[in-house]
Amino acid sequence: MRLRIPIPVFILAVSPFVIVLTVLLSILYGAKDIGWSTVWDALFHFDSGNVNHQIVIHSRLPRVIGALLIGAFLAISGAVMQGMTRNYLASPSIMGVSDGSVFVVTLCMIFIPGSSSLELILFSFAGSALGAGISFGLASLLPGGMTPVRMAIIGTVIGTFLSSISAAFASYFQISQNISFWYNARLHQIDPDMMLLSIPFAAAGIVMALWISKSITILSMGEEISISLGQRTMLVKAAATASVVILTGVSVALVGKIGFVGLIIPHITRFLTGLDYRWIIPCAGVLGAIFLALSDIGSRFLNYPFETPIGVVTSLIGVPFFLYLIRKRGGGSDA
Repeated sequence: MRLRIPIPVFILAVSPFVIVLTVLLSILYGAKDIGWSTVWDALFHFDSGNVNHQIVIHSRLPRVIGALLIGAFLAISGAVMQGMTRNYLASPSIMGVSDGSVFVVTLCMIFIPGSSSLELILFSFAGSALGAGISFGLASLLPGGMTPVRMAIIGTVIGTFLSSISAAFASYFQISQNISFWYNARLHQIDPDMMLLSIPFAAAGIVMALWISKSITILSMGEEISISLGQRTMLVKAAATASVVILTGVSVALVGKIGFVGLIIPHITRFLTGLDYRWIIPCAGVLGAIFLALSDIGSRFLNYPFETPIGVVTSLIGVPFFLYLIRKRGGGSDA
């Protein structure tokens, strides 16, 4: 009898090897190719006077680690949002969550200049909550507002509105140069110290998502079914929203707004693993990590030797995927 390994188990088992390979590729290749022997020496025999060692340790290694973490955070956020709302178009970038983070970070830089990394992270959380609250609140008030396409339109309008106000404030207060980091995600400028500071918050968001994963599976079948099974739907939605706010807020605080990761990866994951969110959430995390890290590598070669913003790469993949979903699924709720 042939032993058949379940796809989710296979993904989780193989992903560490793929992640290690992705890390090596990210360190080796860029505007300046660095040989394997140099990478080895930089990792295990670091010489502060060697420029290549400096590039490996202080630029490329934090960059790929940041890409892996943020890809995982955004993918998990998108998976939780789609399961909670039964909306196949839900994602942090489309529903105004990311734009809310950028908006509040902009206000923070204007009115509280010199804020610490911790303060920026906390303000980013507040912005994520603001964006999500406005988008979902407005959708719930409008007739048919909770259908996927209308909700996506509302989220996009709210996101554009918040983004426009942020840009206007940044221009008026002459901080456009400072705030451009959060609009044009720059993984190569990620702050390693801020990344370390954010890990406990992100870990709490991931643990919360995993903790409610079974409840999200039930909720994704419909609120009536969830209630009939005795589930406290408001508590599950509150925990899910908190997880999304934390993970999106951390991502935006670290590198700015990156679109479509939270839209694409959950769909691919569900196609591979099925509808059980106990598998979807962890598998989406590893697939999102690999996807964003590979996209970052690709961004270095689209206009070589100049780098293309990572948001352009994810949009080149995400926009056609978004249009495909609308055409295939129409405007009804996810089943």
